Amino acid sequence: MPPPLAAAGEDGNALVRNSLREVLIGREDPEGFFATCVSALGPQETRSQFLTLIRPLTTANGPLHSTLTSIYEEYFTTSEDDELELALALSLMEMKDHQLSTPSQESRLQQPGGRPNNLTSISQPQGSSQMQLADAVGRRKKHNSPQTEPWVKTNPPQTNQETELQKSDKYEKEIPGTSQTMCVSRLSSSIFKKDTVEESDKMMDKGDMNPSEKPKRSKNRRQRRKGAGQQVVGLPCSPSALPPVLLWFRRDLRLGDNPALTGSLEVGAPVIPVFIWSPEEEEGPGITVAMGGACKYWLHQALSCFSSSLERIGSHLVFFEANSSSLHTLQELVKETGARTILANSLYEPWLKDRDDVVVSVLQKEGVDCRMFHSYCLRDPYSVSTEGVGLRGIGSVSHFMNCCSQNPGSALRPPLDTPVSLPTPAHWPQGVSLDTLGLARMPRRKDGTTIDWAANIRKSWDFSEEGAYARLEAFLDDGVYRYEKESGRADAPNTSCLSPYLHFGQLSPRWLLWDAKGARCRPPKFQRKLAWRDLAYWQLTLFPDLPWESLRPPYKALRWSRNRDHLKAWQRGRTGYPLVDAAMRQLWLTGWMNNYMRHVVASFLIAYLYLPWQEGYRWFQDTLVDADVAIDAMMWQNGGMCGLDHWNFVMHPVDAAMTCDPYGSYVRKWCPELADLPDDLIHKPWKCPASMLRRTGLVFGQTYAERIVTDLEERRSHSLQDVALVRKEFGQYVDKRSGCDLVPLPPRLVSQALGLSHKDGDVVREGKHFLLPVITRMEFKHQLEDPDADAASNPYNAVLKGYVSRKRDETIAFFNERDFTASVMYEGVQRKERLESNYRRIEGLPLPPAPRGRARRTPTSKDKFSVPDGAVSSAK
Repeated sequence: MPPPLAAAGEDGNALVRNSLREVLIGREDPEGFFATCVSALGPQETRSQFLTLIRPLTTANGPLHSTLTSIYEEYFTTSEDDELELALALSLMEMKDHQLSTPSQESRLQQPGGRPNNLTSISQPQGSSQMQLADAVGRRKKHNSPQTEPWVKTNPPQTNQETELQKSDKYEKEIPGTSQTMCVSRLSSSIFKKDTVEESDKMMDKGDMNPSEKPKRSKNRRQRRKGAGQQVVGLPCSPSALPPVLLWFRRDLRLGDNPALTGSLEVGAPVIPVFIWSPEEEEGPGITVAMGGACKYWLHQALSCFSSSLERIGSHLVFFEANSSSLHTLQELVKETGARTILANSLYEPWLKDRDDVVVSVLQKEGVDCRMFHSYCLRDPYSVSTEGVGLRGIGSVSHFMNCCSQNPGSALRPPLDTPVSLPTPAHWPQGVSLDTLGLARMPRRKDGTTIDWAANIRKSWDFSEEGAYARLEAFLDDGVYRYEKESGRADAPNTSCLSPYLHFGQLSPRWLLWDAKGARCRPPKFQRKLAWRDLAYWQLTLFPDLPWESLRPPYKALRWSRNRDHLKAWQRGRTGYPLVDAAMRQLWLTGWMNNYMRHVVASFLIAYLYLPWQEGYRWFQDTLVDADVAIDAMMWQNGGMCGLDHWNFVMHPVDAAMTCDPYGSYVRKWCPELADLPDDLIHKPWKCPASMLRRTGLVFGQTYAERIVTDLEERRSHSLQDVALVRKEFGQYVDKRSGCDLVPLPPRLVSQALGLSHKDGDVVREGKHFLLPVITRMEFKHQLEDPDADAASNPYNAVLKGYVSRKRDETIAFFNERDFTASVMYEGVQRKERLESNYRRIEGLPLPPAPRGRARRTPTSKDKFSVPDGAVSSAK
């Protein structure tokens, strides 16, 4: 009589291998595995084959091997009474199985649709008969319970597949002295686990399961990550004879919510994580500066941290330097390791997408299963369609979000959990050290000393995946509440600083969106940042030359300045304008600045220095730790007036300080030579009296730079006139009715607009150009009628005042309008101050001193310029 639930031949061996794999990844205990062996192979086969089966664990995981050996020895060294008791338990279980197989019982186990209910039939063998067998086994091994799980992570995170199984084990865990009951209870779980989960998923889809019984994902974002920093000791080699899986990491350096990593575990074979560095492939065509110095340094540190994370789950990252190409390196790895599967997460830069397409095509022809998973963006940019939305407003984030909502594609699923272990191969390929890649190589002086330009970057950032989660938690717990109204402040930490972690894949955008929606405060402005990121990659897929070629043809003919001194002054933070200098110094020292400050320095470079946007793009790509080709190219094109969208503002280098640094704290931090200037003059030190300059020790041209340009209004007018001239010269690219610029459409959008499939793109490419009106700044439309007019006379002047200053004036106007008494009092006070000031000026008396004793504002104190909630909006 075969043992209950047994499977013969290859099925039994496969069942044992699957059960051992569950032990290795922390989902099964050794007693449950041993019970599975007894049930699947039978006592005789288990006695003869078990020690051979676990022999590979002697070198890879000694604690696990010794525990399984002790269980084996105690089970097969029993007394005659124990043998009789075990035979009785097996006999009772056989009778129970016989009763379950009768027609009447089977009819009671049928679902209404005639399909057997697997969940019900599986739960029956975990009843009294198996509990008796477990008691018989448990009395012989009751002293081994403290040694059951020394190699598994403490409190492994609960996954969707484990939820129902853990519920079934709850009863046995609550009974004292029945630790071995869990062994047999998990026996059926390990055998039928996959089928049960798949069946339960089908039932949930059809609505057959009680909603209270559905496995639920924890809503606590910390709960999903609680296993990320815990350690797994001595992960063994995989006992499977399957060839290993090559897990190709690129910009997805994380364990949590990593589809390729999860897919490698589903293969059920050993996993070899690899990283291949190929700078020629990263760079792509044209001048992209895809990997500047700051990015390379971050990548070096991130790879080191990620390798440590893999070691904590029993694996490690193998580094390779591509001599010819990534494809050649992968082919060599396939030959060396015997791998038949290669998994990776997709990249969406057009040149990298073409590279990956070639890799997949060639490897599949060679019999290697090569797959790419969507992960880097929320939406696959190659799948976004304008169907049903049209092309009007293209380039704006609103249009892009409408395209995504009209053509949703695959649903945004919840983030994937962090694995607790990785099955390792018996033999690892020979790689190189991380330092050999030269990502963090520092220049040397003539005397041989090293120039450590990245010292401040190291002090400013935690490069690990845990550091990304820590910043996200800190932001969602505090900064997110101020983000909607105060994200432009440079003197306070109101932004998330998560962009470098998103760029290198240490934090997935899906996880960020999931946590942002789960936070108590849900600002749409913050969530729209992810839509901007996806929009940038969509534009890059449509216009592969976005990083170096202006999209609007007329603006290629602009008379850009070639003053290299101005460019160097801007790069080094020596323009003589404190806000611009502070931002550029922060960029150089830390590799980062917030989004508002990026607009400030970009406006200064383009609108006031007449330098081409490509110069700013290249400098950002070299110095930003989050340098992203798609985002930087899109934003610099928009700021340079030649992208699909136009910035409807120009940041004034002095007035913008009223928004981001009204008290000068930001400037004092990064320009310490100006720290002693008063708040009202720190952003315009050239207006300080000579006595104040002497007292503070400020000498222009020595301790602080002279202004490289002085008449900002004149330079703005000149820039506006140049734009009007080129638009008039290239009239064929200006829509006569609307005044909007016209942009040649890329073939993919033409195909969609004409209803053609993508494979017919060649037909469109051979036809004539299609021109599309795009968003154009009202200032430019008005200037076209009078090209010689100055910027001040333009009613649509785009120079932006400080937000704080404007909101303060609007608030005062609102209160004066709503409260007549307050208005009269306010006017009376103003009249009295004017009369007193005029009287003192006539009599030659000094003006009254400003009230003293006011405490200097800190970023956390209440801002006197802040607008009361609802004040301005209520007045409209």
